[in-house]
Parts: sequence; structure tokens; C-alpha cells
Amino acid sequence: MLENKAASRYAKSILDLATEQNALEQVKNDMLLIEEVIDKNPELEAILKNPIVPADKKCGILEGLFHGKVDKITISFLKLMVNKGRSEIVFGTSKEVIAQYNQLKGIVTAEVTSATPLTESSREEIIATVKREIGAKQVLIREKTNADLIGGFVLKVGDRQFDASISNGLKKLKKEFAQGVV
Repeated sequence: MLENKAASRYAKSILDLATEQNALEQVKNDMLLIEEVIDKNPELEAILKNPIVPADKKCGILEGLFHGKVDKITISFLKLMVNKGRSEIVFGTSKEVIAQYNQLKGIVTAEVTSATPLTESSREEIIATVKREIGAKQVLIREKTNADLIGGFVLKVGDRQFDASISNGLKKLKKEFAQGVV
């Protein structure tokens, strides 16, 4: 919990600095890259979280990985976090920067799990509905398929979930039969 608060504070500070330096989009893209690299390399995350590894080694690794690929604000920020003893939250901070950026820009992510891949018209309808209901300016869709749903879809936006799957309908019907309602 404390790590989340610290990551949130660091994220806010780099977003404020990036806004002030007119580098908001670049820093957001840098954080997407950092998140992706750490996510795909659990060894890197283990090194960053390891208190035995010296800060200068961690800075050297980050410099080697990201020099020339990220803005100078981002690399300086990473070094600052490491030197302050907060390297264990670099991954969490990168995720939090993206979340705060999306909130700032009115972007929401909708996770759609369906039995079959979505058609373009279904995708557009879901985007329009989420924009209307949530008041989002932009909707990003993450699609997953799950044949166990039989048909329909499950839509998750933040902490809200709408289950329009056939398997859910069958579960409800089975429960009603068991309770003798039908």
C-alpha cells in the first residue's frame, strides 16, 4: 500500500515536470517503453527490487537500457528514483504515470472478453457506449477471447463490469431452477 502511494507521488511529480517542460507525450511514451521492458524482463525487476545491488549498478543498467531511447527528463527521473532508494517502485511508477496520464486526457481502457473476436461494428458500438456512459474522450479496447463464454461478451471498465455472455445467462437460469423460481 505504501509503495502504491509513493509510486503515485512520483508519477504525479514527473507528469508535472513533463507538462512544464512540454514533454508530456514523450514522457508518457517513455513510461510505456519502461513498463514493457520491465514486464518482459523479470530479471530486471528483480535487480531493481534487490537492496543488495548498489545504486550505481542499477543506474548503469537503466542508463545502458534506455540511453538514447527515452527523454533526458525520464532518464534523470529514473536515476533520481534509484539514488533515493526507490528503485523497487520503478515498474509501479511507470504504470501509475500511464494511469494518471490517461485520467488527465480522459482516456479509459475497456477490457472486452468475448467468445469470438469482435467485429469492427461491435467494437465501434462498445466504444460509443463506453464514451456515452462513462463520459470518456477516448476509449482503448483490450480484447481477449474465451470460448467458455459460448457467446456474448464481458465488458470491464475500471471497477465496473457488464456480463452479457451466454454462459452467465445459463448460470443465472440454472440458479433460478435450483431455487424453484422458474
